[in-house]
Amino acid sequence: MELHVSLDRSDLSGQIYRQIRQAVLDGRLRPGDPLPSSRELHRRLQVSRNTVCTAYERLTGEGFLVTRTGAGTYVSAAVRQSAADGGPAGEALRARPLWERAADPPDLSAVRARFDLRPGSVDARLFPYQTWRRVLTAELRASAVGPATHGDPLGLPALREAIARHIGLSRGVRTDADHVVVTTGTQQSLDLVARVLVEPGERVAVEEPGYGMARRLFASLGARVVPVPVDRDGLVVEAVPRGVRMIYVTPSHQCPLGMPMTLARRMELLARAEAEGAAVIEDDYDSEFRYTGRPVESLHGLDRAGRVLYLGSFSKTMLPTLRMGFLVVPPSLRRAVRAAKHLSDWHTALPSQAALARFVDEGALARHVRRARREYHLRRDRVLAALATDLAPWLEPVPAAAGLHVSAFARTGGVQDLLDVAALALDKEVAVWTLAGHYQTEAVRPGLILGFGAIPTDRLDEALARLRACLAEVLGRSPRQPS
Repeated sequence: MELHVSLDRSDLSGQIYRQIRQAVLDGRLRPGDPLPSSRELHRRLQVSRNTVCTAYERLTGEGFLVTRTGAGTYVSAAVRQSAADGGPAGEALRARPLWERAADPPDLSAVRARFDLRPGSVDARLFPYQTWRRVLTAELRASAVGPATHGDPLGLPALREAIARHIGLSRGVRTDADHVVVTTGTQQSLDLVARVLVEPGERVAVEEPGYGMARRLFASLGARVVPVPVDRDGLVVEAVPRGVRMIYVTPSHQCPLGMPMTLARRMELLARAEAEGAAVIEDDYDSEFRYTGRPVESLHGLDRAGRVLYLGSFSKTMLPTLRMGFLVVPPSLRRAVRAAKHLSDWHTALPSQAALARFVDEGALARHVRRARREYHLRRDRVLAALATDLAPWLEPVPAAAGLHVSAFARTGGVQDLLDVAALALDKEVAVWTLAGHYQTEAVRPGLILGFGAIPTDRLDEALARLRACLAEVLGRSPRQPS
């Protein structure tokens, strides 16, 4: 590892000693780390070798370094490091108030519950690693990498063509590769659209309850985020405010409640967008995992005016760790979105794009989705069965035909009661989320979100039994029975 030492022209040996000592105390040099030889460091710093040796001998004498004959000089394993001794000095710079007030992002990987009922997760054990490893390895060969130059910000042409075919066949989205943008997931897609379309202070309508990450992202860019209620048919279009610039919806599987937007409501939304001169962002998350009923046509497939921007992600159909998504833009926005993507990160990683193009073209994605859908369908049926029996006294399920979770309103108790249920469940190794975090206003309807994507099928019954015990303990064992 390179060792940075900054010197002026006095007390050179003392400066080397103090800077190495501080690096050890700060933890930048860890116990067991090797240091450059005195010969190498004297050449790099352009000082005499005796100067370096004097500093090393002093550090060794104080126990910071140890010398191994014939092997070199290392940081002593006996050194106790203290973060208080290092770190950047001063607090002169402050973030914008919005970010000062922002809550720390949750570390989802930190929760290691044995029974994981959190939404938005998938079963990594179902993923075809061998196939993915083969296509990714093929794209990392020197002949495939080629001259190692940057690529088109819109994405690799082969992947954009594969995505256009995939969503054209599976979702009825009428597009071609020229209007597909490869992104690093839903959040970047939303960021690109908002940057291109929304000026600070303009109104953006979002569902209430809805996807909090979208709401917070729009607000961070200066938009005035307006919550719009949803009912059993989806977004209540008549509640969309006048003068709105953009409307964000999840019509195929409302986030987090799960019901699809009806055809009549979709047509009403498109007409309202046309009247307002507004854009519509269609987040088609989880649409691949549909279990009952006919597929619901996408808003994009119904749009004739070019007002709908369609976005999707491979986080659920593949793995969240791959960070790959896509955005379909109308011709009028292609140039602007391409420029915004270039400024954002230049382009998404090319080897991963090329591997995904192969994965889709070979039919591996379709096979994986079919296999995963069968497994998730079994888990969904078990959750619904529990909601109809053991959990019925406390929870009322929201009808949904797709997705990797089932939402349920509480028949008794308030928001804090459900938060208490979730906290007690976590103590019993069951991770479950409440609906509260998906509301922007205080008009929160208490409930739970029961995810079944990550939990193994053979653990699901035990998880639901433990959750039942928590509901009984917090809400009482004899609540009002469902009518």
